Amino acid sequence: MSELMSREDFRAALESAIKGKSANQSPFSLAWASGTLSREHLARWAENHYHYVGPFADYLGYVYARMPANFVEAKDFLLANMYEEEIGGDRHTDLLIRFAESCGTTRERVIDPDNMSPTTLALQSWCYAVAMREDPIVAVAGLVVGLESQVPSIYRKQTPTLREKYGFTDEEVEFFDLHIVSDEIHGERGYQIVLEHADTPELQQRCLKICETGAQMRLLYTTALYNDYVKGEQAAAALAA
Repeated sequence: MSELMSREDFRAALESAIKGKSANQSPFSLAWASGTLSREHLARWAENHYHYVGPFADYLGYVYARMPANFVEAKDFLLANMYEEEIGGDRHTDLLIRFAESCGTTRERVIDPDNMSPTTLALQSWCYAVAMREDPIVAVAGLVVGLESQVPSIYRKQTPTLREKYGFTDEEVEFFDLHIVSDEIHGERGYQIVLEHADTPELQQRCLKICETGAQMRLLYTTALYNDYVKGEQAAAALAA
């Protein structure tokens, strides 16, 4: 049986569980950062991404409802995170839709669940399952550490390209600027909650596993976007050249 790790060793293990599986290494993310995607490709991303991040406050709400009452700081964090997503200033999904519309799609297409790929639906379903069924600390590890903490490293590579190569305005890319800052804070708070409350070897191991799975789920989701919307077009263009 595994022994209880120190906070320092556990933090390193959590980071290692995600390392090498970040979505910023997916072909879609790499093509985005290099400026080789079209605005139409980015529109398809936005239509899918809405259905992953749109319910994020719902995921956290399920975790909040099951978090032990004496874990006051964890509950406060979850509540504040939900507030920021939905009513703390501009609603995050509205900023995403603004970006989507600047890519050439419409609000109606973005919110229509028929426009998300099966892999996006799988990621959304996994998030709901984790939020509703896992131990709340394990759920924080999966949703906040495994998924949300990745966001700043992904968007820091993509956002400059949106301005410099695609020509988007500051207003159009506000969704990304906001999440570079907010998700860095959220990710660190998620780490601290997991480090404090995963206080048995069994809980630590479950947190490590779900972080790894969460990172893999986002990587698979982002890779599927490339396969679904980009790969075929590039193959056809190569044949036509």
